[in-house]
Amino acid sequence: MTITKVEPVPRLQRARLAVVLGSLAAFGPLTIDMYLPAMPGMARDLHTNTPMVQLTLTVFVIGLAVGQVVAGPLSDTWGRRRPLLAGLALYVAGSLWCALAPDVGWLIAGRAVQSLGAATSVVLSRAIVRDLFEGTAMTRFFSTLMLVNGAAPILAPVIGGQLLAVASWPALFLVLAAFGGVLSLVVALALPESLPAERRRAGFRDTFGAFRVLVTDRQYLRYVLTAALMFAAVFAYISGSSFVLQDVHGLSPQQFSLVFGANGLGIVLFGQLNGVLVGRVAGEHALLRTGLGVAVAGAAGVLLCATADLPLPLLLACLFVVVSMLGLVLANATSLALAGHARSAGAASSLQGLLQFLVAGLAASAMGLAGQSTAVPMAATMAVCAAAALAVLMVMRARRP
Repeated sequence: MTITKVEPVPRLQRARLAVVLGSLAAFGPLTIDMYLPAMPGMARDLHTNTPMVQLTLTVFVIGLAVGQVVAGPLSDTWGRRRPLLAGLALYVAGSLWCALAPDVGWLIAGRAVQSLGAATSVVLSRAIVRDLFEGTAMTRFFSTLMLVNGAAPILAPVIGGQLLAVASWPALFLVLAAFGGVLSLVVALALPESLPAERRRAGFRDTFGAFRVLVTDRQYLRYVLTAALMFAAVFAYISGSSFVLQDVHGLSPQQFSLVFGANGLGIVLFGQLNGVLVGRVAGEHALLRTGLGVAVAGAAGVLLCATADLPLPLLLACLFVVVSMLGLVLANATSLALAGHARSAGAASSLQGLLQFLVAGLAASAMGLAGQSTAVPMAATMAVCAAAALAVLMVMRARRP
């Protein structure tokens, strides 16, 4: 393990960093969740079907994966600020493109551009945390980010649902463009470079050569795959819940947004609980294992509710259990994965993002092929992915020397 000594960050600066980096990390869930209540209406307005509207979500997730693989390693050579500002400009342009899209084909193209910009913000927020923190302090800061980052799943669908009551779906993308513009200004004025020149990679060959080290690091892959599969379980809910809860169970867009926001609140609460417990009551690995065990139990409950057609309140309770565990799982898995890769934090963060969103996109696509006439495809995908995450953590251990 390579340890790079970093200077302690003052408390006031930590608070400012949490707001800015949490907002950057929130680009993914914010851009996905805000338009979820509009998806059924978008299918009608654009004269297309449900799978095509869901494809806009899948394309965005794939773009998040690809964009992170490019932006992360480049930032190890160029520093964090220049790629970050370029990505934010691309995000604003993609959001405006989506708002003006005349049909679903143009919307898919706009989502691809938007996703590449969002990917830069997501991957570099993690890399900047690794630049500035290490050990348990890094885990606690990732937990703190859940307070800001977790607000996106809470507020985004609520804002989206309420905005749809007075405007059509293009207004959602105009709001996202404005958010990207404001954050671009904040980063330009208030976020200093976190990777000094002496800690940067010598060139692109050296930067991309870091991937060879990462893909042979069994412990790194163990935690990255665990996080990716758990995220896929929650992403199955993100992708399918708008249709399951609105079309199958009859919730209005406003009711759905409140349910979705309540589950986002669970992510925040358990993220903060993790920050309190780690290093005091239990270590990262123990908390990670506990969170996955609870998530598997909750996913089994979701599958039982779907197959036995149990009452909606019970289904919602089980969904809350699964989704809220993401706040605990991601903070610990990310910290454990990045701990030994300080000099290649951008590459390590990008590979984590690639696997996380690639696995999630494949899971959502497989679920979409099964249809959305019942909750069973969503429930089965959540159960399989959560169980696989726990299996990877328990089975894929480092080889003894």
